[in-house]
Amino acid sequence: MRDWLVHIRRSEHASLQTQIREALVSAILDGQLAREEPIPSTRKMAKSLSVSRNTVVLAYQGMLDDGYLVARERSGYYVAEKALDSVTPQRPPPAARPAGEIDWAARLVKDPAAQENITKPLDWQNYAYPFIYGQVDHNLFPLAEWRDCARQALGKKWLGSWTNDTWAHDDPLLVEQIRRRILPRRGIMASDDEILITLGAQNALYLLTSLLAGPDTRVAMEEPGYPDMRNIFRLKTRNVALIPVDEQGITFTDPLRDANIVFTTPSHQFPTTVTMPLERRMDLLKLASQRDMVVIEDDYEFETNYVNEPCPALKSLDDEGRVIYVGSLSKTLFPGLRLGFMVGPKTLIAEARALRRLMVRHAPNNNQRTAALFLSLGHHDTLIRRLHREYRSRWDVMGAALNAHMPNASRIPSFGGTSFWVTGPQDLDSEDLARAAAARGILIEPGRINFGVAKPPRNHFRLAFSSIDEKKIEPGVRLLADLVQAAGRA
Repeated sequence: MRDWLVHIRRSEHASLQTQIREALVSAILDGQLAREEPIPSTRKMAKSLSVSRNTVVLAYQGMLDDGYLVARERSGYYVAEKALDSVTPQRPPPAARPAGEIDWAARLVKDPAAQENITKPLDWQNYAYPFIYGQVDHNLFPLAEWRDCARQALGKKWLGSWTNDTWAHDDPLLVEQIRRRILPRRGIMASDDEILITLGAQNALYLLTSLLAGPDTRVAMEEPGYPDMRNIFRLKTRNVALIPVDEQGITFTDPLRDANIVFTTPSHQFPTTVTMPLERRMDLLKLASQRDMVVIEDDYEFETNYVNEPCPALKSLDDEGRVIYVGSLSKTLFPGLRLGFMVGPKTLIAEARALRRLMVRHAPNNNQRTAALFLSLGHHDTLIRRLHREYRSRWDVMGAALNAHMPNASRIPSFGGTSFWVTGPQDLDSEDLARAAAARGILIEPGRINFGVAKPPRNHFRLAFSSIDEKKIEPGVRLLADLVQAAGRA
Protein backbone atom coordinates (compact mmCIF):
# COMPACT_ATOMS: atom_id res chain seq x y z
CA MET A 1 0.00 0.00 0.00
CA ARG A 2 1.30 3.40 -0.92
CA ASP A 3 1.12 6.38 1.42
CA TRP A 4 -1.15 8.97 -0.17
CA LEU A 5 -1.16 12.55 0.95
CA VAL A 6 -4.58 14.15 0.67
CA HIS A 7 -4.53 17.91 1.09
CA ILE A 8 -7.51 19.61 2.71
CA ARG A 9 -8.09 23.24 3.53
CA ARG A 10 -10.21 23.99 6.53
CA SER A 11 -11.01 27.45 5.22
CA GLU A 12 -12.61 26.03 2.05
CA HIS A 13 -16.37 26.24 1.67
CA ALA A 14 -16.50 22.51 0.79
CA SER A 15 -16.76 20.17 3.77
CA LEU A 16 -13.83 18.04 4.87
CA GLN A 17 -15.72 14.94 3.77
CA THR A 18 -16.22 16.39 0.29
CA GLN A 19 -12.58 17.39 -0.01
CA ILE A 20 -11.40 13.90 0.91
CA ARG A 21 -13.76 12.36 -1.62
CA GLU A 22 -12.72 14.76 -4.41
CA ALA A 23 -9.03 14.13 -3.79
CA LEU A 24 -9.39 10.35 -3.96
CA VAL A 25 -11.73 10.39 -6.96
CA SER A 26 -9.32 12.64 -8.83
CA ALA A 27 -6.44 10.27 -8.01
CA ILE A 28 -8.43 7.35 -9.44
CA LEU A 29 -9.58 9.15 -12.58
CA ASP A 30 -6.12 10.61 -13.25
CA GLY A 31 -4.52 7.18 -13.06
CA GLN A 32 -2.55 7.87 -9.88
CA LEU A 33 -4.44 5.05 -8.18
CA ALA A 34 -4.72 1.89 -10.24
CA ARG A 35 -7.53 -0.63 -10.29
CA GLU A 36 -7.41 -3.04 -7.36
CA GLU A 37 -4.93 -0.80 -5.52
CA PRO A 38 -5.42 -0.51 -1.76
CA ILE A 39 -6.01 2.91 -0.21
CA PRO A 40 -5.17 3.98 3.36
CA SER A 41 -7.43 2.72 6.12
CA THR A 42 -9.94 5.11 7.64
CA ARG A 43 -7.91 5.22 10.84
CA LYS A 44 -4.64 6.03 9.01
CA MET A 45 -6.29 8.62 6.78
CA ALA A 46 -7.98 10.30 9.75
CA LYS A 47 -4.70 10.44 11.65
CA SER A 48 -2.72 11.89 8.72
CA LEU A 49 -5.36 14.61 8.12
CA SER A 50 -6.07 15.28 11.80
CA VAL A 51 -9.79 14.84 11.24
CA SER A 52 -12.48 12.70 12.81
CA ARG A 53 -12.47 9.08 11.71
CA ASN A 54 -16.24 9.37 11.10
CA THR A 55 -15.50 12.07 8.49
CA VAL A 56 -13.26 9.64 6.57
CA VAL A 57 -15.73 6.76 7.00
CA LEU A 58 -18.54 8.85 5.46
CA ALA A 59 -16.30 9.87 2.54
CA TYR A 60 -15.33 6.24 1.89
CA GLN A 61 -18.94 5.10 2.22
CA GLY A 62 -20.02 7.53 -0.47
CA MET A 63 -17.32 6.20 -2.77
CA LEU A 64 -18.43 2.64 -2.02
CA ASP A 65 -22.00 3.51 -2.96
CA ASP A 66 -20.88 5.15 -6.22
CA GLY A 67 -18.68 2.23 -7.29
CA TYR A 68 -15.27 3.82 -6.85
CA LEU A 69 -14.19 1.56 -3.96
CA VAL A 70 -14.76 -1.97 -2.77
CA ALA A 71 -14.41 -3.13 0.84
CA ARG A 72 -12.80 -6.46 1.66
CA GLU A 73 -13.28 -8.01 5.05
CA ARG A 74 -10.14 -7.86 7.22
CA SER A 75 -8.25 -6.40 4.30
CA GLY A 76 -9.44 -2.85 3.78
CA TYR A 77 -10.59 -0.59 0.95
CA TYR A 78 -9.50 -1.00 -2.65
CA VAL A 79 -10.05 0.86 -5.90
CA ALA A 80 -12.91 -0.93 -7.64
CA GLU A 81 -11.88 -3.00 -10.64
CA LYS A 82 -14.54 -1.35 -12.79
CA ALA A 83 -14.22 2.10 -11.31
CA LEU A 84 -13.45 3.70 -14.63
CA ASP A 85 -15.77 1.53 -16.71
CA SER A 86 -19.01 1.56 -14.78
CA VAL A 87 -19.01 5.04 -13.33
CA THR A 88 -19.51 8.32 -15.13
CA PRO A 89 -17.79 10.72 -12.77
CA GLN A 90 -18.75 14.29 -12.21
CA ARG A 91 -15.31 15.81 -12.06
CA PRO A 92 -14.93 19.19 -10.47
CA PRO A 93 -14.26 22.06 -12.88
CA PRO A 94 -10.62 23.09 -13.21
CA ALA A 95 -9.56 25.60 -10.64
CA ALA A 96 -9.08 29.18 -11.78
CA ARG A 97 -5.47 30.29 -12.16
CA PRO A 98 -4.35 32.02 -8.96
CA ALA A 99 -3.80 35.73 -9.41
CA GLY A 100 -0.19 35.56 -8.25
CA GLU A 101 0.88 32.50 -10.27
CA ILE A 102 4.15 32.96 -12.17
CA ASP A 103 4.05 33.06 -15.95
CA TRP A 104 6.94 30.66 -16.42
CA ALA A 105 6.95 30.92 -20.21
CA ALA A 106 7.75 34.62 -19.91
CA ARG A 107 10.54 33.95 -17.39
CA LEU A 108 12.46 31.44 -19.52
CA VAL A 109 15.45 32.76 -21.45
CA LYS A 110 15.70 29.52 -23.45
CA ASP A 111 12.95 27.23 -24.69
CA PRO A 112 14.54 23.88 -25.59
CA ALA A 113 11.17 22.14 -25.31
CA ALA A 114 10.09 24.03 -28.42
CA GLN A 115 12.83 22.37 -30.46
CA GLU A 116 12.01 19.31 -32.50
CA ASN A 117 13.89 16.16 -31.55
CA ILE A 118 14.09 12.55 -32.64
CA THR A 119 11.38 10.53 -30.93
CA LYS A 120 11.27 6.77 -30.50
CA PRO A 121 8.74 4.54 -28.72
CA LEU A 122 9.92 3.22 -25.38
CA ASP A 123 8.17 -0.09 -26.09
CA TRP A 124 10.13 -0.72 -29.31
CA GLN A 125 10.76 -4.32 -28.28
CA ASN A 126 7.05 -5.04 -28.64
CA TYR A 127 7.20 -4.39 -32.40
CA ALA A 128 7.75 -7.33 -34.73
CA TYR A 129 10.24 -5.49 -36.94
CA PRO A 130 12.15 -2.89 -34.89
CA PHE A 131 14.43 -1.18 -37.44
CA ILE A 132 15.27 1.31 -34.72
CA TYR A 133 18.64 2.99 -34.36
CA GLY A 134 20.77 3.18 -31.23
CA GLN A 135 19.36 0.19 -29.36
CA VAL A 136 21.08 -3.12 -28.72
CA ASP A 137 20.19 -6.75 -29.17
CA HIS A 138 20.07 -8.04 -25.62
CA ASN A 139 20.87 -11.54 -26.87
CA LEU A 140 24.34 -10.38 -27.90
CA PHE A 141 25.29 -8.70 -24.64
CA PRO A 142 27.55 -10.70 -22.28
CA LEU A 143 25.39 -10.29 -19.23
CA ALA A 144 27.30 -12.79 -17.07
CA GLU A 145 30.61 -11.03 -17.69
CA TRP A 146 29.12 -7.60 -17.02
CA ARG A 147 27.49 -8.88 -13.83
CA ASP A 148 30.84 -10.29 -12.69
CA CYS A 149 32.55 -6.94 -13.29
CA ALA A 150 29.77 -5.15 -11.40
CA ARG A 151 30.17 -7.59 -8.51
CA GLN A 152 33.90 -6.95 -8.39
CA ALA A 153 33.42 -3.20 -8.60
CA LEU A 154 31.03 -3.27 -5.66
CA GLY A 155 33.33 -5.37 -3.49
CA LYS A 156 35.34 -4.16 -0.50
CA LYS A 157 38.52 -3.88 -2.55
CA TRP A 158 37.19 -0.88 -4.45
CA LEU A 159 34.63 0.35 -1.95
CA GLY A 160 36.14 3.82 -1.78
CA SER A 161 36.47 4.18 -5.53
CA TRP A 162 32.73 4.14 -6.05
CA THR A 163 31.25 5.33 -2.75
CA ASN A 164 33.34 8.50 -2.45
CA ASP A 165 32.54 11.81 -4.09
CA THR A 166 35.51 12.37 -6.39
CA TRP A 167 34.49 15.94 -7.23
CA ALA A 168 35.86 16.64 -10.71
CA HIS A 169 38.01 13.51 -11.05
CA ASP A 170 37.40 10.41 -13.15
CA ASP A 171 38.06 6.76 -12.45
CA PRO A 172 41.79 6.41 -13.25
CA LEU A 173 41.36 2.81 -14.39
CA LEU A 174 38.72 3.79 -16.95
CA VAL A 175 40.84 6.68 -18.23
CA GLU A 176 43.78 4.29 -18.57
CA GLN A 177 41.70 1.74 -20.49
CA ILE A 178 40.39 4.39 -22.89
CA ARG A 179 43.92 5.71 -23.41
CA ARG A 180 45.50 2.27 -23.92
CA ARG A 181 42.77 0.15 -25.54
CA ILE A 182 40.26 2.38 -27.32
CA LEU A 183 42.08 5.44 -28.62
CA PRO A 184 45.01 3.61 -30.27
CA ARG A 185 42.51 1.84 -32.54
CA ARG A 186 41.67 5.24 -33.94
CA GLY A 187 45.32 6.25 -34.14
CA ILE A 188 44.99 8.67 -31.23
CA MET A 189 47.68 9.07 -28.60
CA ALA A 190 46.72 11.08 -25.51
CA SER A 191 47.78 11.61 -21.93
CA ASP A 192 45.44 11.23 -18.96
CA ASP A 193 44.96 14.99 -18.63
CA GLU A 194 43.73 15.14 -22.23
CA ILE A 195 40.80 12.78 -21.57
CA LEU A 196 37.51 13.57 -19.83
CA ILE A 197 34.78 11.02 -18.99
CA THR A 198 31.29 12.31 -19.74
CA LEU A 199 27.68 11.21 -19.34
CA GLY A 200 27.58 9.91 -22.87
CA ALA A 201 28.71 11.72 -26.01
CA GLN A 202 25.75 14.08 -25.66
CA ASN A 203 27.16 15.48 -22.44
CA ALA A 204 30.53 15.98 -24.12
CA LEU A 205 28.96 17.88 -27.03
CA TYR A 206 26.99 20.15 -24.69
CA LEU A 207 30.07 20.90 -22.61
CA LEU A 208 32.09 21.80 -25.70
CA THR A 209 29.38 24.04 -27.12
CA SER A 210 28.98 25.80 -23.78
CA LEU A 211 32.71 26.51 -23.63
CA LEU A 212 33.34 27.44 -27.25
CA ALA A 213 30.17 29.02 -28.67
CA GLY A 214 28.80 32.47 -27.90
CA PRO A 215 25.91 34.40 -29.50
CA ASP A 216 28.09 35.54 -32.42
CA THR A 217 30.15 32.36 -32.92
CA ARG A 218 29.92 31.04 -36.48
CA VAL A 219 29.22 27.32 -36.50
CA ALA A 220 29.13 24.92 -39.47
CA MET A 221 27.67 21.42 -39.37
CA GLU A 222 26.53 18.77 -41.82
CA GLU A 223 23.16 18.83 -43.61
CA PRO A 224 21.53 16.42 -43.10
CA GLY A 225 23.09 15.97 -39.71
CA TYR A 226 22.65 15.14 -36.05
CA PRO A 227 19.48 16.95 -34.83
CA ASP A 228 20.53 17.12 -31.18
CA MET A 229 23.79 18.82 -32.11
CA ARG A 230 21.92 21.33 -34.25
CA ASN A 231 19.60 22.06 -31.35
CA ILE A 232 22.48 22.47 -28.91
CA PHE A 233 24.24 24.91 -31.22
CA ARG A 234 21.06 26.92 -31.74
CA LEU A 235 20.69 27.36 -27.99
CA LYS A 236 24.11 29.02 -27.93
CA THR A 237 24.51 30.97 -31.18
CA ARG A 238 22.42 32.60 -33.87
CA ASN A 239 24.91 31.64 -36.58
CA VAL A 240 24.52 27.95 -37.47
CA ALA A 241 25.37 27.19 -41.10
CA LEU A 242 24.10 23.90 -42.54
CA ILE A 243 26.67 22.51 -44.99
CA PRO A 244 25.55 20.03 -47.67
CA VAL A 245 26.96 16.51 -47.62
CA ASP A 246 28.05 14.62 -50.73
CA GLU A 247 29.40 11.10 -51.19
CA GLN A 248 32.61 12.08 -49.40
CA GLY A 249 31.10 13.89 -46.44
CA ILE A 250 30.90 17.59 -45.61
CA THR A 251 31.54 19.91 -48.57
CA PHE A 252 33.71 23.05 -48.64
CA THR A 253 31.19 25.83 -49.16
CA ASP A 254 31.73 29.50 -48.28
CA PRO A 255 29.83 29.22 -44.95
CA LEU A 256 32.17 26.40 -43.96
CA ARG A 257 35.20 28.49 -44.79
CA ASP A 258 33.88 31.32 -42.60
CA ALA A 259 33.13 29.15 -39.56
CA ASN A 260 34.80 29.32 -36.17
CA ILE A 261 33.65 25.81 -35.23
CA VAL A 262 33.01 22.86 -37.54
CA PHE A 263 31.08 19.82 -36.34
CA THR A 264 31.47 16.66 -38.41
CA THR A 265 30.97 12.89 -38.30
CA PRO A 266 33.67 11.89 -40.81
CA SER A 267 33.98 8.16 -40.20
CA HIS A 268 30.30 7.37 -40.60
CA GLN A 269 28.30 10.46 -41.45
CA PHE A 270 25.11 10.88 -39.47
CA PRO A 271 22.67 9.88 -40.95
CA THR A 272 23.73 9.18 -44.57
CA THR A 273 26.51 6.72 -43.53
CA VAL A 274 29.08 8.06 -46.05
CA THR A 275 32.74 7.98 -45.03
CA MET A 276 35.06 10.94 -45.55
CA PRO A 277 38.16 9.77 -47.45
CA LEU A 278 41.65 10.56 -46.28
CA GLU A 279 42.23 13.26 -48.90
CA ARG A 280 39.23 15.29 -47.80
CA ARG A 281 40.17 14.84 -44.16
CA MET A 282 43.56 16.33 -44.86
CA ASP A 283 41.95 19.18 -46.81
CA LEU A 284 39.63 19.91 -43.90
CA LEU A 285 42.53 20.04 -41.46
CA LYS A 286 44.45 22.32 -43.82
CA LEU A 287 41.43 24.64 -44.08
CA ALA A 288 41.02 24.61 -40.30
CA SER A 289 44.63 25.69 -39.92
CA GLN A 290 44.35 28.45 -42.50
CA ARG A 291 41.08 29.81 -41.07
CA ASP A 292 41.90 29.22 -37.38
CA MET A 293 38.97 26.84 -36.87
CA VAL A 294 38.16 24.34 -34.16
CA VAL A 295 36.84 20.97 -35.38
CA ILE A 296 34.59 18.77 -33.23
CA GLU A 297 34.82 15.17 -34.44
CA ASP A 298 31.96 12.93 -33.33
CA ASP A 299 33.13 9.35 -33.86
CA TYR A 300 29.85 7.89 -32.66
CA GLU A 301 30.24 4.40 -34.19
CA PHE A 302 33.99 4.01 -34.00
CA GLU A 303 33.84 0.32 -32.97
CA THR A 304 31.44 -0.85 -35.71
CA ASN A 305 33.77 -0.80 -38.72
CA TYR A 306 33.80 -4.41 -39.86
CA VAL A 307 33.93 -3.96 -43.65
CA ASN A 308 37.07 -2.04 -44.59
CA GLU A 309 40.26 -0.96 -42.92
CA PRO A 310 39.41 2.03 -40.72
CA CYS A 311 40.31 5.47 -41.97
CA PRO A 312 42.35 7.31 -39.31
CA ALA A 313 40.40 9.64 -37.08
CA LEU A 314 40.70 13.35 -37.81
CA LYS A 315 42.16 13.72 -34.34
CA SER A 316 45.01 11.34 -35.19
CA LEU A 317 45.94 13.49 -38.23
CA ASP A 318 45.84 16.78 -36.32
CA ASP A 319 49.24 18.29 -35.56
CA GLU A 320 47.96 21.59 -34.15
CA GLY A 321 45.49 20.46 -31.48
CA ARG A 322 42.49 21.85 -33.40
CA VAL A 323 40.40 18.68 -33.34
CA ILE A 324 38.38 17.67 -30.31
CA TYR A 325 37.45 14.00 -30.40
CA VAL A 326 34.17 12.74 -28.91
CA GLY A 327 33.41 9.05 -28.41
CA SER A 328 30.93 6.86 -26.58
CA LEU A 329 30.61 3.33 -25.23
CA SER A 330 26.90 3.20 -26.12
CA LYS A 331 27.15 1.38 -29.45
CA THR A 332 29.22 -1.51 -28.10
CA LEU A 333 27.96 -1.76 -24.52
CA PHE A 334 24.48 -0.27 -24.10
CA PRO A 335 23.01 3.24 -24.41
CA GLY A 336 21.58 3.23 -20.90
CA LEU A 337 25.10 3.16 -19.44
CA ARG A 338 25.59 6.86 -20.37
CA LEU A 339 29.38 6.79 -20.52
CA GLY A 340 31.27 8.76 -23.13
CA PHE A 341 34.53 10.67 -23.37
CA MET A 342 36.24 13.55 -25.08
CA VAL A 343 39.88 14.00 -26.04
CA GLY A 344 41.44 17.40 -26.55
CA PRO A 345 44.21 19.78 -25.47
CA LYS A 346 44.73 19.67 -21.71
CA THR A 347 43.83 23.36 -21.29
CA LEU A 348 40.41 22.75 -22.86
CA ILE A 349 39.89 19.50 -20.95
CA ALA A 350 40.63 21.28 -17.67
CA GLU A 351 37.92 23.85 -18.41
CA ALA A 352 35.49 21.13 -19.49
CA ARG A 353 36.21 19.28 -16.25
CA ALA A 354 35.50 22.42 -14.23
CA LEU A 355 32.21 23.00 -16.10
CA ARG A 356 31.19 19.37 -15.72
CA ARG A 357 31.77 19.68 -11.97
CA LEU A 358 29.27 22.53 -11.82
CA MET A 359 26.73 20.47 -13.77
CA VAL A 360 27.00 16.88 -12.49
CA ARG A 361 30.40 16.67 -10.73
CA HIS A 362 31.31 13.37 -12.43
CA ALA A 363 29.82 10.27 -14.03
CA PRO A 364 28.63 7.63 -11.52
CA ASN A 365 31.71 5.97 -10.05
CA ASN A 366 30.21 2.49 -9.92
CA ASN A 367 29.44 2.62 -13.67
CA GLN A 368 32.93 3.90 -14.42
CA ARG A 369 34.66 1.16 -12.43
CA THR A 370 32.44 -1.60 -13.85
CA ALA A 371 33.15 -0.44 -17.42
CA ALA A 372 36.86 -0.15 -16.62
CA LEU A 373 36.98 -3.76 -15.39
CA PHE A 374 34.98 -4.90 -18.41
CA LEU A 375 37.61 -3.32 -20.65
CA SER A 376 40.66 -4.43 -18.64
CA LEU A 377 39.57 -8.08 -18.47
CA GLY A 378 39.17 -8.30 -22.24
CA HIS A 379 35.39 -8.65 -22.28
CA HIS A 380 34.97 -5.54 -24.42
CA ASP A 381 37.32 -6.88 -27.12
CA THR A 382 35.45 -10.18 -27.13
CA LEU A 383 32.14 -8.35 -27.44
CA ILE A 384 33.42 -6.26 -30.36
CA ARG A 385 34.46 -9.40 -32.24
CA ARG A 386 31.01 -10.89 -31.63
CA LEU A 387 29.26 -7.72 -32.75
CA HIS A 388 31.39 -7.54 -35.89
CA ARG A 389 30.36 -11.07 -36.88
CA GLU A 390 26.69 -10.45 -36.17
CA TYR A 391 26.53 -6.98 -37.69
CA ARG A 392 28.39 -8.06 -40.81
CA SER A 393 25.84 -10.82 -41.36
CA ARG A 394 22.90 -8.45 -40.79
CA TRP A 395 24.56 -5.84 -43.00
CA ASP A 396 24.71 -8.40 -45.82
CA VAL A 397 21.10 -9.49 -45.30
CA MET A 398 19.73 -5.94 -45.20
CA GLY A 399 21.75 -4.88 -48.23
CA ALA A 400 20.40 -7.86 -50.19
CA ALA A 401 16.83 -7.25 -48.98
CA LEU A 402 16.89 -3.58 -49.97
CA ASN A 403 18.41 -4.42 -53.33
CA ALA A 404 15.67 -6.99 -53.96
CA HIS A 405 12.64 -5.06 -52.69
CA MET A 406 13.67 -1.39 -52.99
CA PRO A 407 16.41 -1.33 -55.63
CA ASN A 408 18.45 1.86 -56.01
CA ALA A 409 16.91 3.30 -52.83
CA SER A 410 20.08 3.13 -50.74
CA ARG A 411 23.82 2.77 -50.90
CA ILE A 412 25.62 0.09 -48.94
CA PRO A 413 27.60 1.74 -46.11
CA SER A 414 31.28 1.05 -46.80
CA PHE A 415 32.12 1.61 -43.13
CA GLY A 416 29.67 -0.96 -41.80
CA GLY A 417 27.85 0.62 -38.89
CA THR A 418 24.36 -0.37 -37.85
CA SER A 419 22.01 1.39 -40.28
CA PHE A 420 21.10 2.15 -43.91
CA TRP A 421 19.94 5.53 -45.21
CA VAL A 422 17.07 4.97 -47.63
CA THR A 423 15.68 7.39 -50.21
CA GLY A 424 12.12 6.65 -51.32
CA PRO A 425 10.18 7.98 -54.30
CA GLN A 426 10.12 11.76 -54.60
CA ASP A 427 6.47 12.04 -53.49
CA LEU A 428 6.87 9.73 -50.49
CA ASP A 429 6.21 11.19 -47.04
CA SER A 430 8.30 9.02 -44.72
CA GLU A 431 6.40 10.20 -41.64
CA ASP A 432 3.14 8.93 -43.13
CA LEU A 433 5.00 5.76 -44.05
CA ALA A 434 6.28 5.41 -40.48
CA ARG A 435 2.76 5.61 -39.07
CA ALA A 436 1.45 3.04 -41.55
CA ALA A 437 4.43 0.79 -40.87
CA ALA A 438 4.03 1.02 -37.08
CA ALA A 439 0.44 -0.22 -37.48
CA ARG A 440 1.96 -3.31 -39.14
CA GLY A 441 4.56 -3.80 -36.41
CA ILE A 442 7.41 -2.16 -38.35
CA LEU A 443 9.47 0.63 -36.76
CA ILE A 444 11.42 2.97 -39.04
CA GLU A 445 12.91 6.41 -38.47
CA PRO A 446 11.70 9.21 -40.80
CA GLY A 447 14.56 11.29 -42.12
CA ARG A 448 13.04 14.78 -42.13
CA ILE A 449 14.17 15.50 -38.57
CA ASN A 450 17.81 15.25 -39.68
CA PHE A 451 17.45 18.27 -41.96
CA GLY A 452 17.59 21.79 -40.57
CA VAL A 453 16.42 23.71 -43.64
CA ALA A 454 12.97 25.29 -43.74
CA LYS A 455 11.50 22.87 -46.31
CA PRO A 456 13.37 19.59 -45.92
CA PRO A 457 12.90 16.58 -48.19
CA ARG A 458 10.44 14.09 -46.74
CA ASN A 459 11.26 10.94 -48.69
CA HIS A 460 14.28 9.75 -46.66
CA PHE A 461 14.23 7.31 -43.77
CA ARG A 462 16.68 5.22 -41.79
CA LEU A 463 16.63 1.46 -41.24
CA ALA A 464 18.83 0.14 -38.42
CA PHE A 465 19.64 -3.49 -37.70
CA SER A 466 21.41 -3.51 -34.33
CA SER A 467 18.33 -4.57 -32.40
CA ILE A 468 16.37 -6.73 -34.88
CA ASP A 469 16.70 -10.48 -35.29
CA GLU A 470 18.50 -11.28 -38.54
CA LYS A 471 15.69 -13.60 -39.66
CA LYS A 472 13.22 -10.74 -39.51
CA ILE A 473 15.19 -8.29 -41.65
CA GLU A 474 14.13 -9.55 -45.10
CA PRO A 475 10.44 -10.08 -44.23
CA GLY A 476 10.32 -6.65 -42.61
CA VAL A 477 11.92 -4.93 -45.61
CA ARG A 478 9.53 -6.77 -47.93
CA LEU A 479 6.47 -5.61 -45.96
CA LEU A 480 7.86 -2.08 -45.87
CA ALA A 481 8.40 -2.12 -49.63
CA ASP A 482 4.75 -3.07 -50.08
CA LEU A 483 3.75 -0.06 -47.98
CA VAL A 484 5.99 2.23 -50.05
CA GLN A 485 4.35 0.96 -53.24
CA ALA A 486 0.88 1.36 -51.71
CA ALA A 487 1.72 4.96 -50.74
CA GLY A 488 2.72 5.63 -54.34
CA ARG A 489 -0.62 4.34 -55.63
CA ALA A 490 -2.66 6.36 -53.13
